[in-house]
Amino acid sequence: MSTPYLQAVNDFVIKFANVNGSGSASANELFAKAILRMGVPVSPRNIFPSNIQGLPTWYEVRVSEAGHLGRRGGTDMMVAMNPQTWDADVAELASGGYLFYDSTRPLPASKFRDDICVIGMPLTEICNAVYQDPRQRQLFKNIVYVGALAVLLGIEPAVVETLFSEQYKGKEKLLDSNVRALHLGCDFAREHLGDRVGLKVRRADAVGGRIFVDGNSAAALGCVYGGATVAAWYPITPSSSVAEAFQRYCSKFRVDAATGQHRFAIVQAEDELASIGMVVGAGWNGARAFTATSGPGISLMSEFIGLAYFAEIPVTIIDVQRGGPSTGMPTRTQQSDILACAHASHGDTKHVLLFPQDPQECFEHAAAALDLADRLQTPIFVMTDLDIGMNQRLCEPFEWDDARRYDRGKVMSAQELEAGRDFGRYKDVDGDGIPWRTLPGTHPTRGSYFTRGTTRDAYARYSERGPDYIYNMERLLRKFATAATLVPQPVQQPASKPTRLGVIYFGSTTPAMHEALEALQAADVHLDAMRLRAYPFPESVSRFLAEHDQVFVVEQNRDGQMRSLLIDELEVDPARVVAVLHYDGTPITARFIVDAIGRRVKGEAWLPAQAAPAPAEAPANTSAAMQATAK
Repeated sequence: MSTPYLQAVNDFVIKFANVNGSGSASANELFAKAILRMGVPVSPRNIFPSNIQGLPTWYEVRVSEAGHLGRRGGTDMMVAMNPQTWDADVAELASGGYLFYDSTRPLPASKFRDDICVIGMPLTEICNAVYQDPRQRQLFKNIVYVGALAVLLGIEPAVVETLFSEQYKGKEKLLDSNVRALHLGCDFAREHLGDRVGLKVRRADAVGGRIFVDGNSAAALGCVYGGATVAAWYPITPSSSVAEAFQRYCSKFRVDAATGQHRFAIVQAEDELASIGMVVGAGWNGARAFTATSGPGISLMSEFIGLAYFAEIPVTIIDVQRGGPSTGMPTRTQQSDILACAHASHGDTKHVLLFPQDPQECFEHAAAALDLADRLQTPIFVMTDLDIGMNQRLCEPFEWDDARRYDRGKVMSAQELEAGRDFGRYKDVDGDGIPWRTLPGTHPTRGSYFTRGTTRDAYARYSERGPDYIYNMERLLRKFATAATLVPQPVQQPASKPTRLGVIYFGSTTPAMHEALEALQAADVHLDAMRLRAYPFPESVSRFLAEHDQVFVVEQNRDGQMRSLLIDELEVDPARVVAVLHYDGTPITARFIVDAIGRRVKGEAWLPAQAAPAPAEAPANTSAAMQATAK
């Protein structure tokens, strides 16, 4: 009996298997944007190696009219353009799925599967017949397969042509050559491939007013709107494009129209140590300053971070997390720097962390971090990751109130100093733990102090007396408690039925978690949900934990770092907090979450159809799911 091939409209996953450096990335992105232009939400993810050229790369596009933006798990159609990964790519396909490949060179029957639909197209032969230049043959082969897929899937070629016209405006030669390659693919598919694919794209109106942007660009724009004028950085994947985007935006928005003078300073430092040192110096001097980095950079910056914490200097750090430890997986995503950032530096330190869920919150949190850094006089971490930072995502448009004023916190003016107001740089005058500060040059004779990383008294005078040290350390704790009232508050989503089960999640796990909650509810598993947006944890987090007998904590690291932070900070019984851990470097999927929680709630035998893991994911996810039920 033959396997029925998959049939779906505006609800499937297609994956492109290419070679890094082949020019496929722009063609694959074009494919995703064309579907988006037809009013159907897409969620693309670029999976690429950490070398420059020659290793395998994948581009996964989830098409979901229902608006699910997390990774679903599984692949319905594979565009197999890399012989090196052929076997694994074919194995990853769901039963009844579709395999599209370059059939210029015949392959033995053993290279295929009986339960999938195989569609061969002689792409290399077509391009060799039309193009003489070897590079053109390679580049346009990508456009040719986009044209063929457009016909097979029902994507309107005119939409792709419009995208070309926007991309190559004023470059008619490039425009004409790309349109020609597109129609080579379209014409061949119409004449030779027929209507063989049951996966279709149909025009819809499900995108609305949302925008399509990556988190790193959004964070950079948030820094501009938040008043940052100084950025110092050292290139590191996956954060480099934050500083690059900040440079572009500053060149547009921070150049004096009359004089052409730059109202910003961007420094590519010699290393991470120098970059954070510059940012600390700028913050001490009154500038709004930030750096962007990833886990290895945080490790190198720790001593300066400790200085900023203890000397109480505003600093904003955007941590685009990746796989670790050490070099780890530079081009894979994780949420693995939580504990490192929460306690960065030696001694007793606690830092404020913000957890954006998407590019819109990257924009919002980056601007908020600059306010919080000034208000609290301390380092603020924006904890994004590669999945959010380097992948384009549909999100709500950015909003900004032009009446909004920057919160500079407790900065004493020259007039206040002249009036004789008492100034103790590290003196808590109103019980919130936050002292007053002055900026350099505020007054010619008053308000000066010596900034140091060693212990001091409330007036910044050097002191190793135990009472002075305890005063400052306890005051820093009061300031941290104040921070819990100022940071973005958690978002709660109650279950449709009363339940004693809860789930806590944060950051890039959000879209997969939303979809998983729907699937669990359909399977009669009901959970109250809370999305954390910041650390320190507001009081509502303690209440949520107390109100539930068991709370799952979904995160993307090996050690359950957020779970540990919750237990340590809120003194929760560890037996009531269950870790759901995914850390193979790919974004977590809804199927994985449903499987892990369902097994715990319903027993190991429970596995609903919608939670069945894809074949290629099974080894990594099965191990993590077993850990999730045991911790």
